[in-house]
Amino acid sequence: MGNRDFLKGIGFVALGATSYGMLATFVKLAYGEGYTTAEVTVSQFVIGLLGLGLINLFMRTRKTETVAATKRQTLSLLLAGTSMGFTSLFYYIAVKYIPVSVAIVLLMQTVWMGVVLEAILTRRLPSLGRVTAVAVVLAGTVLAANLLDTAVFPDWRGIVWGMLAAASFTTTMFTANKVALGVSAAQRSLWMLAGGAVIVFSAAVFTQTGPFQMGIFLTYGLAIAVFGTIIPPLLLNAGFPKAGIGPGSIVASLELPVSVTMAWVLLHETVRPSQWFGIVLILAAIVLLNLPYLRKKE
Repeated sequence: MGNRDFLKGIGFVALGATSYGMLATFVKLAYGEGYTTAEVTVSQFVIGLLGLGLINLFMRTRKTETVAATKRQTLSLLLAGTSMGFTSLFYYIAVKYIPVSVAIVLLMQTVWMGVVLEAILTRRLPSLGRVTAVAVVLAGTVLAANLLDTAVFPDWRGIVWGMLAAASFTTTMFTANKVALGVSAAQRSLWMLAGGAVIVFSAAVFTQTGPFQMGIFLTYGLAIAVFGTIIPPLLLNAGFPKAGIGPGSIVASLELPVSVTMAWVLLHETVRPSQWFGIVLILAAIVLLNLPYLRKKE
């Protein structure tokens, strides 16, 4: 693989991660306009399904789709996609109670949760480097989430929902790298999104109390779907094979500073120097975790 392909892969991953980093700010703005979590998630998944459906249809008309998912693969992707629905649901609920800059830090706990899950599945203790990285992530989280300042301690409900979102996102990442890998990225994204839609639509039925505000589809729902459901999966699935797991994972961590910066600029959230330092620690831990992959790349 040439250097040009590698740089192209890095670019795809960077754009995908940056796109993901915008989500929570859009959700917070939607809440400010009076929209509910059900309206935000339903509009996101409906528009996302339509968008990915059109992309898959276009690929078939161009005859670029070479491998169609079998019934078993489709079912596996649908089941794997349910964690996507839970992640969106939990994360957006967390944003209701805590600042975006804190919510994204909690979501990034997937760094150490992934290490723990891998140790459980492989029945192997993590290396010293991974344990060190986990410790750095936890230390960075305490600072980035401003947990030491008891005067402005985040709402415990937001922390619980944020950690649930991180656990669900960890499941999504593991299943996405294991299920139906021979199927195209667009087709895999579509079926996984359909599985997530089942969760989101079911939750909306039980939580939406008033009339559904259809205006969400033309405003924040459209933005959240484009930047959270359509663009990132396609870019990340296209970029990771070219960039490699290690470099790609490091670049994907751009989601964290982008999300915090968006909240700082558009929502005028207060982000203290200690919080920025905590974010730097988390990013450093991600680099530390991926050093073995970088060495292989070299």
